[in-house]
Amino acid sequence: MNTSANASAVNPNVFDVGNLTALKRQMKDGDPKSLKAVAQQFEALFLQMVLKSMRDATPREGMFDSDQSRMYESLLDQQMAQVLGAKSGGTGLAAMIEKQLLKQTREPQALDGPLPLSPPTQFIPFTERGMIPLPAEKNQLPLPLPAAQPYPLPAVRGSLLSSPVVGTVSMEEGVNPSAPVREFVARLWPAAVEAGRATGIPAHFMVAQAALETGWGKSEPRRADGSTSFNVFGIKAGAQWRGPAVDATTTEVVAGVSQVRVERFRAYGSYEEAFHDYAKLLTGNPRYAAVLGAQEPARFARGVQAAGFATDPLYAAKLERIIGGTTLRQALAG
Repeated sequence: MNTSANASAVNPNVFDVGNLTALKRQMKDGDPKSLKAVAQQFEALFLQMVLKSMRDATPREGMFDSDQSRMYESLLDQQMAQVLGAKSGGTGLAAMIEKQLLKQTREPQALDGPLPLSPPTQFIPFTERGMIPLPAEKNQLPLPLPAAQPYPLPAVRGSLLSSPVVGTVSMEEGVNPSAPVREFVARLWPAAVEAGRATGIPAHFMVAQAALETGWGKSEPRRADGSTSFNVFGIKAGAQWRGPAVDATTTEVVAGVSQVRVERFRAYGSYEEAFHDYAKLLTGNPRYAAVLGAQEPARFARGVQAAGFATDPLYAAKLERIIGGTTLRQALAG
């Protein structure tokens, strides 16, 4: 029996570059046995990030603390993550990932009949007050629309939806926006419509982003006297900003780690000024060229994130969900 080989299988070495190269080759060849190893590698990476966060949170004022000691600590953490991830059971993350990968790589099953060229799509009907509930006896949701094909919502009389807009379906059943949410949307709507004329972006896209940035108006940056700064987009006051500013706490994601900071944000005299400055930012910076005129929620949300508007890696997904969500739709319908 090869004892060294067996020990290596149980406790993988982080410096074993050959093992990683072989794993890449097996994945490229579609080897299903390599899925477990890939899942364990991902789990080890996650554990390494956890250990790094713990190290960063520990005070470093000892006499043996140095760049060299921190380097060896990093190497130790990498090896510990590999060993912890390879143990039986581990954290359970590798097993979940492996199960998901197996579902994605499973060979398609043959159909008994011919594949329809255009499967029927059921649309959710709308009334003047929002979505029509399904009959209780059906006990099932309508089929969602394809994500890549947004559809126009009809104009709603007596509400903020005075003209057709473009949106997507989101199955958020039972969501009833509160009075503060409806008031927040109503306050921002005129300014959003004006900014939409300048950017070509639907007004409710921008209202959704303001909702994401402020928690539907609950966390707008405030001045020292407690009054609002009207900064609903979280635009910071950089070196080029010459207007008033306020200090506020924010969360930034740096190298995959969330950090709470106090930053300087721009302050405005009204929501109209805030939306005007937001539109000026988008139209005046070439990074946002792909965002201008966006009519699809996915294009707008992903374009904003790709341009570097926020550091949250899930920013686009959150924004797209709010745009297509029932909360915003019902708030707009009044």
